[in-house]
Amino acid sequence: MSNVTRNFFLFLSQNKALNNSAKKWGLRLGASKVVAGVTIEEAMTSIQTLNQSGLKATVDHLGEFVTEANEAEEARKACIEIIEAIHSQQIDSQISVKLTKLGLDISPDLCMDNMRSILDAAKDTGNFINIDMEDYARYQATLDILFELRNTYDNVGTVLQSYLYRGMEDLDDLKGIPLRIVKGAYKENEDVAMQTKEAIDANFLRMIQKHLLNGGYTAIATHDHHIIENVKTFTTDNEIPKDQFEFQMLYGFRHELQLALAKEGYTFRTYVPFGKDWYGYFMRRLAERPQNVAFAVRGMLSK
Repeated sequence: MSNVTRNFFLFLSQNKALNNSAKKWGLRLGASKVVAGVTIEEAMTSIQTLNQSGLKATVDHLGEFVTEANEAEEARKACIEIIEAIHSQQIDSQISVKLTKLGLDISPDLCMDNMRSILDAAKDTGNFINIDMEDYARYQATLDILFELRNTYDNVGTVLQSYLYRGMEDLDDLKGIPLRIVKGAYKENEDVAMQTKEAIDANFLRMIQKHLLNGGYTAIATHDHHIIENVKTFTTDNEIPKDQFEFQMLYGFRHELQLALAKEGYTFRTYVPFGKDWYGYFMRRLAERPQNVAFAVRGMLSK
């Protein structure tokens, strides 16, 4: 896909008016292919099916960039409800959260309080919370909150994006912290982010290898089978045990490859998004993969 098309969908992903309208549409425009429903019950059913196939999950209650404290409070309650549902239904899933949904843009203190409540609930049920990395404007604030939380909690980690120049350097400060390594899905300025696929892919592998050699638990989030094969070879050559890393992909993508990796004995975790706030997430998926545009058009025309 051309950069123009990618930038177009990234621009749409940040349109708050369209996001608000999309909440009324339901999972249209093909979003149901990559979003596991709008309710907790629908998400739990989808994850149970994954678990039965040998796949673990991390569940994300979609939403970001809230501007009202009551919205952040509702997001906190929803996260705790998800934690309780996972525990009561004996589902194999972690939880992914976005700090802007929990009030980061309103008040870092509010966000911190909400995160502490969520982490307390997760600790009580033996679960793990992964903080999704958002756009670069919130990058340092996200790391600051993570470091503060790690003083008290060991059941929290975050995400690093390989398109950012500073990623390799930040790994030095994140030794021992479980990390998900991704390429990055936001539109960032060339001053802070690499712009070519070749550079991003090369840095992606470097970051994975560095965190693994540092002894850190590493989630490798990619649909690229070339990178997956590279990681397999690297971990074998460096005698890195399979319980130090896992592969991850998004719900609705390359399901057969997900199953194949699990059958090979690798830990595999599917990122399972759900909720009414699906619009921004879906637009970023359209930006990443041109084939997604086709099913979006078919979904729109079928309504």
